[in-house]
This record gives sequence, C-alpha cells and structure tokens, in this order.
Amino acid sequence: MASSAGARSAKPMYLQIADDIEEQIKDGRLAPAAEIPSEAALMERYGVSSGTVRKAVAELRTAGLVKTYQGKGSFVKSRPPVTRKSSDRFRRSHRRAGKAAYIAETEQAGVKATVQVLSVGPVAAPAEIAERLGVTDGAKVLARRRLYFSDGTPTEEATSYLPWDVARDIPELFEENPGGGGIYARLEEHGHEFLEYTETVRARLATKQEATALSLSPGSPVIHLTRNAVTTRGRVVEVCDTIMAADQFVLDYRIPATD
Repeated sequence: MASSAGARSAKPMYLQIADDIEEQIKDGRLAPAAEIPSEAALMERYGVSSGTVRKAVAELRTAGLVKTYQGKGSFVKSRPPVTRKSSDRFRRSHRRAGKAAYIAETEQAGVKATVQVLSVGPVAAPAEIAERLGVTDGAKVLARRRLYFSDGTPTEEATSYLPWDVARDIPELFEENPGGGGIYARLEEHGHEFLEYTETVRARLATKQEATALSLSPGSPVIHLTRNAVTTRGRVVEVCDTIMAADQFVLDYRIPATD
C-alpha cells in the first residue's frame, strides 16, 4: 500500500499518517469494516515510534473514521451519519401517522431504527431537570430511559422526564411501548397540545458509562442535547436528556429570520 506521509510537510508526522489513512478510507482502499494495519505494521511502514502511531489512530477515532476494540485492533466505521432535521422530525403529521420523532428521522436517513426501553418508572428529578420542568429539586417525576439503534448499532441514549401530575393520568406513558406516535402523541391526546420544542446542545467527551452504552472508543466525542417540550399553555411537560454518538449525527436547524 503506497504512502504519501513523510513528504515535505509542516504537519506533525502523526497528522500526516492520519491524513494518509483517511485518504485510503475515502478512496476505498480501506473498505467499511476493514481492519487498519496493526501498530507494528504502521510503525514499519511510516518509520515512526509507537507513540506517533497511537496519536494518529486517536486522531482517526476523534474524526469518527475508525473504531478501536481492545485486544482486537482498529476498524473502519461503516455506518453513515443520521441527519436530524428539527424543523421536520416533530411535525404533528408524523405523530398522527403513528411515527415517533426518532422513527421519522431515521426513515428519512434510510436506516432501520429500533428502540430498547431500559427503564420506566418514578425517580427524583435531578436539579437541572427539575428547573426545566418547574418542579422542586428531587420532586417525583416519571422517567423513561431508552437506547436507540440505527441498523443495529447503538447511536443514542435518551431519558424523558415528565411531571408526575401529568404522567399519572396517562397510563400508556408507563408502558414500554406507549403506542403509535410515541409519548408526544399520548400527551396531545390528553389535552397537552405542543407549541414548541427548545433544545440546548453541548459537545463533550463521553463518560465511561456512555462509551460502553454506545459502543464508543475511549475518548470519543458525544453530543449532549437537552430538549424542553412546551405546550400552548406555556408549560414544559417533558424534558428529554439525550446523549448521541457525535460522528453519527448532523444537527440541521431552520432558523426563521422574521420576528
């Protein structure tokens, strides 16, 4: 396999190596799911130390191009990113068609979506969630925790928190499958008509628990998105706290220019 790394360049050698491997991935010489050469092979090919090779592979992981399995090696990622369109995925028409937001967005991306419900039940509201819901810190709320998969690969973990006085009157919210259109459809059926959704987006490194849940390499970036679902009466009836594998999503927002 020919290598262009090592030519005259102001770039550090580990970045040259990462660029060279990235080019091999993009032009198909390293196919999806293929194992990239071992650390020893890369050291020999590029004439560098093990530390330089490790930094190059870490750069590829950060870019979302490879995934490393301890004791097995690093492999080219094969799944495409999912585009999330916030102006579209929460349309009422999707709910009326029996599609929750995640199903609607993954269908648009052409991937098969599945959901694993991890837990449903009452919890004490964490401080930030309580503030968003307008309840006291530690107040009883309903929590629905799920793990989402795209084409069989875990891509996001989300927990919905609902005020207890709202949730207790909607028995479907306590079921693993709340029915077509998801929890937003059930809330609207019970008089909680939605006006808007507001989202706060942060980027950070995954915790150990998050990396395990989403099958990420150590040090992988995640998107931390927190959403308020606001009714026409101005009440927040759900807060969704979501962790997403950063390399699997594009956040695509439409922002009106009018008042």
